[in-house]
This record gives sequence, structure tokens and C-alpha cells, in this order.
Amino acid sequence: MDIKDEVTRLDSTKTELISELSAIVRNSASIDDNIRINIENNAVARRIFKLFKNIYDIIPVITVRYRYNFSKNLDYIITVKNKKNEILKDLSIIDNSNNYLNIPKEYIISDEDSIRAYLRGLFISCGSINDPKTSRYHLEFLVDNIEYAKFIDDLLNNYRLNSKIIRREKNYMVYIKESEKISDFLRIIMAYNAVMYYEDIRIYRDHKNMTNRLNNCEQANMDKIFFTANKQLKDIEVLRKYDLLDTIDDKLKEVIEYRTKYPESSLSELADIMSKDLKKDITKSGLNHRFRKIKDIVSKLENRK
Repeated sequence: MDIKDEVTRLDSTKTELISELSAIVRNSASIDDNIRINIENNAVARRIFKLFKNIYDIIPVITVRYRYNFSKNLDYIITVKNKKNEILKDLSIIDNSNNYLNIPKEYIISDEDSIRAYLRGLFISCGSINDPKTSRYHLEFLVDNIEYAKFIDDLLNNYRLNSKIIRREKNYMVYIKESEKISDFLRIIMAYNAVMYYEDIRIYRDHKNMTNRLNNCEQANMDKIFFTANKQLKDIEVLRKYDLLDTIDDKLKEVIEYRTKYPESSLSELADIMSKDLKKDITKSGLNHRFRKIKDIVSKLENRK
């Protein structure tokens, strides 16, 4: 609702306003003897009223009523009684033979500005977007048939927004799930305040998710270090149990002494400690090689047993 309020305050050329109104009438109007549009948002209702007034020099009738569920929310019904066919032809809703057009004619989306205006009208009339602060990333448009859904999908994907189509009961939903693409769409319809709000929340959530992943990764590394060190200590305990510590070479004795002294250290940390204490270069791979030798001795011992 905030985004719709923002885009209804934009100034546009008459050509752009016709494109915007074309999308609104195509997706929101019921048409018989009159053009009737039912809208829940007060700002959108005022926008539609001004569009008809400024473009076609007519004064629509606005009726305000409570919704049927008796909630405090209001419905705004905009009724256009004059110049119906002229307006519908101009907006490319019907052709010269008064047949309804599923897809608007080329002049409605003839250039970049007209396409942006049409997408604004589309969002105003049948679009919705989740608040990134409270829900997952999701932007959708609910339209009435597959041909029009593909038309909208093509418009969006001309901007590489990776939109997709899914059947939803009797209608079709064109939707975008990627957070960056949703932000790009807001830029396209010139909802710049919404872009800043959306980007702030998106960056915060991405940073939080990254922190959680790093914490999980760090915890996994700690678990791995503990598991490896514990296995090495068990192998050392087996050598000690069978009084074999005096029978192994000095390098293995060194690593056993330091592993016993620093049971919670990683191999990298243990290599640094030994290098400083023994005043010689000892690498992580070198220590790993020594522990493999100890493991081989223990394995042979257990096989003999």
C-alpha cells in the first residue's frame, strides 16, 4: 500500500498516463454500460479520478462504502458514464469493432517510459509485494488469462527480472522471488522511497544471514577440530596403555607430548606452538603425517590383538 501511495504522486506526460490508465482499466474495471473500477486504496482512487479527468475531461462518480465484511476499511467505486467507447478504444481495451483486446496495441508500450508507466498501472491495479521486514521476498501480479500473463512476463523479463508464471485457481500469477530483482522492479516504476526502504531491509537481512552462516561454519570447524583431536588422544592413550611410548621415534614423541599438553588446539595452532617452542619450522601437513604414523601403529596393534 505504501508503494502504491508513492507512485500515485508521480508526474507523467499524457502518453505515459494513458499507458498507466490502460493497465488499470484492463485489470481492475468491470465494463457494461459504464466503466466501473473498485479500489481499496484512497490514494489510488484519487489517482484514477484525476487520470480520467485530466486525459478525457470528464468527472467520474466516486462512491464510498464499507466492505461487505463490515470491517473499518472502505471501498472506492469509480464509475465513468460518459465517452465509454472512446475511452476504451483510446486505452486499447477494445478495437474499432468494439471487440475486447486481450493484449494492448503497440502504441501503449511504444517506448521505455510507456512501458514503465504501464507496469506502474499494472502494480497499482493487480500487484502486491511482501514487506521484506516481516516476510519472504515476493512480488506478484494476478491476471485473468495465460495470454495476458505471458505478455506481462515478457515485459518484466525484458528487464531481466526472472519472472515466472503459475496457475492460481481461475487466474494466473506472474511473480518474482529474487530480492535484487524485486528491488530492480521498484526502480523501474520509480518508487524510489520504497527502493531505499527495501534495500535497507534486504542488506540487513543478508548481513544477518551471512553472520549466521559464518557462526554455523565456525561451530562446524570447532566440532571438527574437537573430533580430530579426540581421536588423536585416544590413539595416544592406546600407546600409553601398552607401554609403547618409549619404542617410537623422537618426532612422534614430540607430537604426543604437545597434543597431550594442548588437547583443544587445531593442527595449525599446534604447529605454531611447536615451531616457537622448538625453534624449528613445523607445518600442519608435517603434524598430520606424524599423527597418521601413530594411527597406523595403533591399527596394526589392534589387528594383532
